[in-house]
Amino acid sequence: MDVRRFPDGEKYLRVVDDVKNENVAVIQSIHHTPDELLFEYLLLVDTLKDLGASRVTAFIPYFAYARQDERFKPGEALSFRTVTKLMESVGTDEIYTIDMHQHRVLKSSEVFKIPSHNLSAMPLLADYVKKTGEVQKPLVIGPDTEAEQWAKIAADRLGTDYDVFEKKRLGDDHVEVRPRRSNAKGRDVLIVDDIISTGGTIVEASKILLSQGANKVAVACTHPILAPGALEKIQNARVVSVVGTDTVPSPISRVSVAPLIASEIKKAGMK
Repeated sequence: MDVRRFPDGEKYLRVVDDVKNENVAVIQSIHHTPDELLFEYLLLVDTLKDLGASRVTAFIPYFAYARQDERFKPGEALSFRTVTKLMESVGTDEIYTIDMHQHRVLKSSEVFKIPSHNLSAMPLLADYVKKTGEVQKPLVIGPDTEAEQWAKIAADRLGTDYDVFEKKRLGDDHVEVRPRRSNAKGRDVLIVDDIISTGGTIVEASKILLSQGANKVAVACTHPILAPGALEKIQNARVVSVVGTDTVPSPISRVSVAPLIASEIKKAGMK
């Protein structure tokens, strides 16, 4: 593509190649500047279809706006549903996401009217952790119940056990957070989650695990959003290593999701 801006800030986009009757895969991660990247995606897919592309399959490694899938206050925008409508309206035929941050919506197919698939990068992250040897047969921990799906995948890949943190109310103003069934004493621990944003959850989980007597704590996540100061905060919590994927570019993006995307493209028979 040729992409640039006009003096007034408008975006210019041109598809350089001939796409007539082609099956096109569009890879666009929508991170950090989601409004800009989303609009670029809409321009691109609409242009591809207008130029005669027979099919457009989207790969959105980091899918922004997935959090707001329900109204908590009257009048709130359901941005997840709005974005899906926009993507469908420009001619997206099928969509793949990676570890989409979903809370109440369990499957993206509940929202999209086109075929949709949510892939996981956890096997790639687990392979990386195993290769580095930083932790040995670790106890895999999900920092909350929503992270259990990723903890299970990572544990299965590493051939080990997993647990998730749960909250236990001990009084009106006292809540205890601890692993549901396991004890970290004497264990290497790997905390896994889909997103690290402020790092607060990881820091608290690490403190608890180390207080239980864990040998060491390492962290792996799919989307390293990393708000300012987050990485330093985690490292200061005695975490021995932090790794993420390149769905979001960051200092810890050491695992590429390209093999995951390539595998799906090959399965679909795209040229």
